[in-house]
Amino acid sequence: MAWFWLACSGILNKRSLVPLTNIRNTVPFAKWSDGGSGAVVDIDSGSGSSAPRKRADARRNEETLLDAAAAAFVTSGVDVPVRDIAARAGVGLGTIYRHFPTRADLIVAVYRHQVEACAEAGPTLLANSSTPHAALARWINLFVDFLVTKHGLAEALQSDDAAFETLHAYFLDRLVPVCAQLLDAAAKAGEIRPGTDAYELMRGVGNLCIGADNNPRYNARRMVELVIAGLRLH
Repeated sequence: MAWFWLACSGILNKRSLVPLTNIRNTVPFAKWSDGGSGAVVDIDSGSGSSAPRKRADARRNEETLLDAAAAAFVTSGVDVPVRDIAARAGVGLGTIYRHFPTRADLIVAVYRHQVEACAEAGPTLLANSSTPHAALARWINLFVDFLVTKHGLAEALQSDDAAFETLHAYFLDRLVPVCAQLLDAAAKAGEIRPGTDAYELMRGVGNLCIGADNNPRYNARRMVELVIAGLRLH
């Protein structure tokens, strides 16, 4: 999986990368000098709601936090202050601490959240696109977005932190079958040759994304589009 981590890290803004010691699971969020105040309302507080309502609210709160953290990682890297994530999500710092006691916990959750979003997009695109090949092209474009918006995340995930150990397999287990489904559908529709291997295609896309920030004349997304277009039989 070295190709994937290189793809994630190779086109990142270098100033977003942070020392691995800063994201180790041994350091609780509460120990970080994030500053901030309790001025933002804590959306986990309150009473009188039923248990199912509270569970649904908790799920929505966590989704909001993960979306906010993902956006903050894109703009500021994984070392973004927790107070900035809280402000984006419209929650108090205590909410983040309860959901994600350590920075590593949050990084892992964001990663899994975005893998799930990418995986769930495949069947939706297949059902709503004009052709299976069009669905494949749109999904690969989302996959490129997934690779190129991980400011500091790739380096973090290459650390020896136990929290990150299962993520390589998780990435493969969730995304390779989705890509395979799209390829199979396009092959059955007679749009591409049968037998294209999903892992090989994803690895090739990842390799095309490596180092794009080092050469302004190189457009990785354009190269990926050419590869996908080249799969077509007519």
